[in-house]
Amino acid sequence: MPISPMSLYQVVGRKAPTEAEPMPPAYRMKLFAPNAVVAKSRFWYFMHQYRNMKKTTGEILDVNEIREKDPYTVKNYALWLRYDSRSGTHNMYREYRALTLNSAVDQMYSEMAGRHRARPRSIQIIRTATIGDDEVKRTNVMQYTGGAVKFPLPHRIVRAPSKKVRTTFKASRPATHFN
Repeated sequence: MPISPMSLYQVVGRKAPTEAEPMPPAYRMKLFAPNAVVAKSRFWYFMHQYRNMKKTTGEILDVNEIREKDPYTVKNYALWLRYDSRSGTHNMYREYRALTLNSAVDQMYSEMAGRHRARPRSIQIIRTATIGDDEVKRTNVMQYTGGAVKFPLPHRIVRAPSKKVRTTFKASRPATHFN
């Protein structure tokens, strides 16, 4: 399984305690980033937009990477996002079929770069969810739902059953197409 360039991080931070406010409220944010340093940076980017906080007046309490509970089962993922294009800001809903949420986010970044020329810095993931087969809306994901999905095996190479009967050279060409 290839390692995903994006990982899901949970960053917890707050305003630095002062005499006027000795116990400021803590804020938790889930972010996709390549590493923990970028996750902390994105945390301060969003906190500066939503609250009157910035890195110089705040502190990071905790940074954790959130791992997938079951990375061996294929799931349907729904992503809600917004991105800045050349003409304005757009909201979008996308669906992907992947083993992990991180790989679904990687698919989304690749697809947004290819279809819309959107850079990762201009994409903000609003929400993610795992959806069932009955909730899928997009046809490119819908074609793989259900139990009757079959894939052809067009070019099969028959291997020797044991090392004893294996040879380097054969007198006849192998049959690879079984139609």
